[in-house]
Amino acid sequence: MNHLRQTPSQTVGPYFAYGLVPEQYRYDFKSLVGNLLVNPLDEPAAITITGKVFDGEGRPIEDAMIELWDAANKRFGRFGTGTDPENRFVFYALKPGSVDGQAPHLSVIVFMRGQLLHSYTRLYFADETEANATDEVLNAVPAERRQTLIARKTPTGYEFNIFMQGEQETVFFDI
Repeated sequence: MNHLRQTPSQTVGPYFAYGLVPEQYRYDFKSLVGNLLVNPLDEPAAITITGKVFDGEGRPIEDAMIELWDAANKRFGRFGTGTDPENRFVFYALKPGSVDGQAPHLSVIVFMRGQLLHSYTRLYFADETEANATDEVLNAVPAERRQTLIARKTPTGYEFNIFMQGEQETVFFDI
């Protein structure tokens, strides 16, 4: 009989600045994986996505790291919330189209101190009402919680806040 047991997990971070997003924290070396979304100066169709990560008491988390994956445009981005004076994440991206009949969305991964595993969620767009109404993943979420996955349209782009706990807790998915 095999008596090997699972090794214990360790909490994540806060080592993001040095190892994963050094340019954002003004270290003098480049990240091995940069923000591969888009430069808004080079891409006139770029949209801006901003948001904050909140703890269970409604306070912004100053050292979270957010990763976005855009399956439609095959682009990836990473942003540390500690690099913004308001502890936001800010991404410039092309608005994704539909993939495999799903509503346009971005896959979101949240890394932060105290987590044993990172959290997975999705970002849908408020102005994609018809597509959102037919998306299988979004519609598997109870109706009263779907708004936690939908980025609000603003005059400057989209706002998507992530709540780790509490009444407004974002829906997270098991992968």
